[in-house]
Amino acid sequence: MNLTSKQRSYLKGLAMNLDPVFQIGKAAVTPEVTESVLECFNNKELIKGSILKNCTDDVKEVANTVAERTRSTLVQVIGRKFVLYKPFHENPEIKLPK
Repeated sequence: MNLTSKQRSYLKGLAMNLDPVFQIGKAAVTPEVTESVLECFNNKELIKGSILKNCTDDVKEVANTVAERTRSTLVQVIGRKFVLYKPFHENPEIKLPK
């Protein structure tokens, strides 16, 4: 899903007060991490994750890999935290601006 700059900005504003709901450690993106993120998307459309300091991989690469494997959209990467967006198929809660 491609986001416009206005939509991305809107999602960044919503994510500002979110706490990370999952962490990625030394093993980077494992199938267990992917399953954990997918479970988070069952309850929320917008989630924040963090990458621990013991993960030596590039933060943007890890975030992109998680987004690809969960079929979500990477909204932003700030430091060692990143935000993903995946709208619900039926009745999305977050209404994006046009």
